[in-house]
Amino acid sequence: MAEAVRVLIADDQALLRGSFRVLVDSTPGMETVGEAGDGAEAVALARELTPDVVLMDLRMPVMDGIAATREICSDASTAGVRVLALTMFDMDEYVYPALQAGASGFMLKDASPDDLVAGIRVIATGEGVLAPSVTRRVIANFSHQDTAARPAPRLVGLTRREQEVLVLIAKGLSNAEIAEHLVISLPTVKTHVSRLLSKLNARDRAQLVIVAYESGIAERGMPPG
Repeated sequence: MAEAVRVLIADDQALLRGSFRVLVDSTPGMETVGEAGDGAEAVALARELTPDVVLMDLRMPVMDGIAATREICSDASTAGVRVLALTMFDMDEYVYPALQAGASGFMLKDASPDDLVAGIRVIATGEGVLAPSVTRRVIANFSHQDTAARPAPRLVGLTRREQEVLVLIAKGLSNAEIAEHLVISLPTVKTHVSRLLSKLNARDRAQLVIVAYESGIAERGMPPG
């Protein structure tokens, strides 16, 4: 029998923490291992409990969710802990910095219970999850920033096919959708994704999206030929 997914809930609103706890604990194969009311407490509990997933509210007192995410994702003792950032707003300026800090994905707090549970499961497997409505808005906002301020492209060494897959990942397509779009097999897509993660030194799919937009390839797309 597989071990339960261990979840730490970090939110400054006790009512929301309680709601998330009920959802997690009533889902087969999941359990809540702790609750935190601010970012500093979330970091301390992540180090003490080493949960599989932290549900991280981005706006908290003492230490916000971005700083807490950065602490957790950069600490060797919590390297295996995945952060799922939660926001009330689909144009939250905290979302993109949270992904840069190492969050494996983000969802809106008003997501359906089924979607949130699915998001936790995906994050726990080491993949990333991005709420489509948030992704479009965050990226649209980012794409209008001064391109001169962006980091230098990091795509040297990628094959053309890997670049195509990266562009589609940035558009929010699943592996199955990428396979259909490129008319290749699902195992082949998974191989390309694995190589992208390795070549770009990315933790997960969410980090691949960051690279795609910071390099500019997501906006440019692939040239013909």
